Amino acid sequence: MGGATLGADVSGGPPAVVPGSVGVFGGTFDPIHVAHLAVAAEAAEVLGLERVLFIPAGQPPHKPGRAISPAEHRLAMVELAVAGNARFAVDRRELDRDGPSYTVDTLAEIRSEREAAALAGEVWLILAADAFLELMTWHEPRRVVELARLVVAPRDGHPTAGPEFLATHLPDLADRATFLDWPRLRLSGSELRTRAAAGRSLRYLVPDAVAAYIGDHALYRNQRRDP
Repeated sequence: MGGATLGADVSGGPPAVVPGSVGVFGGTFDPIHVAHLAVAAEAAEVLGLERVLFIPAGQPPHKPGRAISPAEHRLAMVELAVAGNARFAVDRRELDRDGPSYTVDTLAEIRSEREAAALAGEVWLILAADAFLELMTWHEPRRVVELARLVVAPRDGHPTAGPEFLATHLPDLADRATFLDWPRLRLSGSELRTRAAAGRSLRYLVPDAVAAYIGDHALYRNQRRDP
């Protein structure tokens, strides 16, 4: 499966759920939006993931110059967004950890916990194409790929990601990435924050409960607009 490009076969049923398999989906989620949810759902269905863990970042090391919303707001929005989907869960470990939110540390903890509980099934790291293409700038990128298989979603407006990237940079681990061919939704947190700051509607761009939360708490209205 590594290095393959996959998509849900709409002419038939989804693959069977693989017991114990888990997807790890991290991000600032400021705010979480429908593209995040669509990517997670597609990865879960195509790979047969039993669970997808949404992990809001505490201090994202790749965004040192941008103020992010308080952790309790980002966590609450993710909890509202995933409510009602039995395959989705929220994990707050990075919010409770001091220092930068390094993916390698999170994956190492998850692997250790699963080994202690004798859980079978693969660990998959879900990420968008633009993040995948920056992998070699991450903290301990080799160990990240050793700890989890990668499932990469396309992102319109960004370069296409394919198996040649790992083949070039980590050739002995080139078979540990799988590429989705869908969904291709062009949304970003910065665009949504800018809309909210201008008083524009976020309806159909974020779940209704998240849009209501943003309005109730006046999130982003007084923030500096991102470039």
